[in-house]
Amino acid sequence: MSKITTELLLERAVPRSTRLRKIETLNLSKLQLKTGDLDPRLFSRLRHLQKLDLSDNLLDKFPNSLTLPDLRVLNCNNNKLEDVTALKQFPLLEELTYENNVYLTLNDDYKVMFLLENLRLLNGKDITKLANHVRRVNSRKLTSKVTAHWEKFFRDQLPEKYTAEQVKSIKKKFLKSVQTNVVYGPSSLSEFTRWRVKMIAEEFLSYSLGLELNSDTEPEEKMDENEEESTESPREAAEDVAQVVYIYDPLVTVTPSKRKRNHSKSSPGNKRSKSQANTEEEAEDVSAEPLHFLQCHSKGNSHEDFKTQLWSCVFEPVLDSGARKDPIVSSSKTVATCGGESVCLIDCETGTVLKKYKVATEEFFSVAWTTLTMVISDSRKKAHNILAAAGRRGIVKLIHVAADFCYGEIKAHKKPIATVCFSPTQETHLFTASYDKRIALWDIGIPDCDYNFKASQLLVLEAVSIPLRIALVPTCPEQYLLAGCEGGCFAWNIKLDKGQKSRPFEAIFQFPDDESMTTSHRVDGLAFLNDDVVVSKSSKPGCIYLWSWSRSFDAKGKGCQRTVSAVILAELEWSTTDMSYLTLSTCPAKEYVFCGDEKGSVWMYNLSNYTTAWSSPKGKRSERRISPTQILKWPELRLNGEQPPEILVNNVVSDPAFSYLVVLTSVNITAIWKKS
Repeated sequence: MSKITTELLLERAVPRSTRLRKIETLNLSKLQLKTGDLDPRLFSRLRHLQKLDLSDNLLDKFPNSLTLPDLRVLNCNNNKLEDVTALKQFPLLEELTYENNVYLTLNDDYKVMFLLENLRLLNGKDITKLANHVRRVNSRKLTSKVTAHWEKFFRDQLPEKYTAEQVKSIKKKFLKSVQTNVVYGPSSLSEFTRWRVKMIAEEFLSYSLGLELNSDTEPEEKMDENEEESTESPREAAEDVAQVVYIYDPLVTVTPSKRKRNHSKSSPGNKRSKSQANTEEEAEDVSAEPLHFLQCHSKGNSHEDFKTQLWSCVFEPVLDSGARKDPIVSSSKTVATCGGESVCLIDCETGTVLKKYKVATEEFFSVAWTTLTMVISDSRKKAHNILAAAGRRGIVKLIHVAADFCYGEIKAHKKPIATVCFSPTQETHLFTASYDKRIALWDIGIPDCDYNFKASQLLVLEAVSIPLRIALVPTCPEQYLLAGCEGGCFAWNIKLDKGQKSRPFEAIFQFPDDESMTTSHRVDGLAFLNDDVVVSKSSKPGCIYLWSWSRSFDAKGKGCQRTVSAVILAELEWSTTDMSYLTLSTCPAKEYVFCGDEKGSVWMYNLSNYTTAWSSPKGKRSERRISPTQILKWPELRLNGEQPPEILVNNVVSDPAFSYLVVLTSVNITAIWKKS
C-alpha cells in the first residue's frame, strides 16, 4: 500500500488544507518515499500545486505522468535519483534543487537546463545565461555537426526509392555513427552531448528528410565502459561567447581593458600578444593568451574577497587512456584547485566551475589525484578518479568526483598538512607532509559499493624541519622520496620491505651559497624535469637550480655519509625577490619549467636544448644562467572599476601536453592561460 494518502497530503500542505485542489505548497520530505509511492492518480488532483518538497527520501526516478501543471519550485535533495529527463513534464518549473543525489552529474544539470525553458535557479545558482547558451548556441552547433555528418557519410547511401527495411537499417546505422563521431565541448559533458546528438539526429531524420521514426526505434546504445571517449577542442564554444572575462561565485564581470584574443604569430596581420616578454627567445613561438580569470574560492561567496590565498592545482587524469604510460594523454581539461575553505574543479577551456567542495573550518593547502578500480553494482569493476585534499586541520578528505561525494577522511596529522602526493605505481599509496616535521605514507584502501574503506599508515619519515614540497624519484618511486624543507633538501629510503616503520633521512643535499656550500636553506620549490634532473628553488634570491639526482646520490656511496653535494647542471635566471613559497612546476613531456613571481608574472623555461647534454654521465654545468624563454606578464584587470591589489603567483601548473597553464594567486584569482 502506498505511503501517500489523501489525508497525508492534506496534513502536509503548507498551510494545512481541506481540499487537494487548493494546495499550493506541499512538504513530503523525510518520509522514506520510493518512486512507487508517487501515485499519478492522486497527484493529478493537485492542480494548483506550485511548491513541492521531496527532499530526504529514497526516490530513484520520477513517474512520467504526475500531472502537476502549475509546479514552479521542486526540492529533491538527498535522494537516490539516477535520471532527470522525466522532469520535462513540469514545463513551468523555475527553481530546482537536487543536491546530494550521488548518481547525478554535470551532464544531468545540462539536461534539465535544456528541457526546462523557464528554469532560473538550479541548486541555488542562477543559470539563466548558461541555460540560454545550452539551448541556443549548443543546439545550433550540434545541429550543424549532425547535418554535416549525414551529408558526408550517409546521404548517398539512401536510394531515391526506399523500403521500410532500408529506412530502418540506415536510421540505426546513422544514429549509432552520429553519437560516436559527433563530439563537442569538454569530455566531462560527453554523456549530455551524446544525448542531445541522438535527439537532434532523430528530429533531423523525421522532419528534414521525412524518415518517420515509429515505435520500432532502437533503444539508445550505451558506450562500452572500456571505449575511450573521443573529444575535440571546445574552442568553438568559446567563439560563440562574448570575449568577457568572468569571475565566478558569484558571477562578476571583470572589465577586460587589455583582454583581446591573440592568435599565434604565424597568422598574417595579427599583432603579438602584449603578455609576451621582449626577449630574443620569443622567436621560439611559445606564446600564450589569457583565457579566464576566476574568483571561485571566496569566503562566503563574497566577490569582495581578495585575501584568500590559492595554493595547489593538479589536472585530472583521463580514465582508460593508458595514463600511466603516456603523459601526453594522461590529463583532461579539468583541473582541481584549492585555497581557503574550498576545492574547485574547473574546465580550463570554458572557464566553468564544474564542482565545488567546501569545509567551513578548513584552509586547503594541497590536492592530488589517483584512479581507483572500484566495485560497482552487480559486482562489476570500474575505474574512478579520486581526489585527496588536505590542509590546516591535518585531515585528508577523499572525494569521489563523479559522484560528487566526499566519502571519507583520514586524520593524518595533528598539525597542518603542507602537501600531498600519490604514488605513480601504487594507486592507494598517499604521502602526506606535515608541519609536525613528518611525512607519512598511507594506504587509503579501495571503497566498496557502500563507500566503506579502511586506511592504514605504512611508514613515517622523520624530518628535521617542516617539509614543504615532496617528489618521488621517477626511476624508483617505490624506493626514494625527495623533500624540500624549511631547513634544506632531504632524501629518504621508502622501500616497504625494510622492517623499520619510522625512518630518519638518508641524505641531505648541499647547494652553493656565495663561495661555499651549505645545507641550511629553505627549499620551497621541488620537481623532476625528467627521470634524473631535479629542479629546486631555494631561499636564495633569484635562485633556481637544476641538478642530477643520480650523480648526486651516487656520490653518497654505501657508507654512513649523509651530507651530499648536489651536482649542479645549471642555474635559471629568476626574480630577485626574497619572498618565499612561490613554488615551481615542470612539464616533463615538453621539457619546460614554470615559476611565478611577486608581480603576477610567470617565468617559462624551455630546456629541450640542454637536456641531451645533461644526460651524459660527464655532462658539464652550463656556465651562464639560463634566461627564461618567455615571461607572461599579468594582464591589466579591473574589478568593479578598480585594479586588484599586489599579486603574488603562489603556484603555476600546466597540463602534460602544455595546452593550458593554470596560475594561482595570493588575491583569490585563478588565471587560465592557453598556449597559442
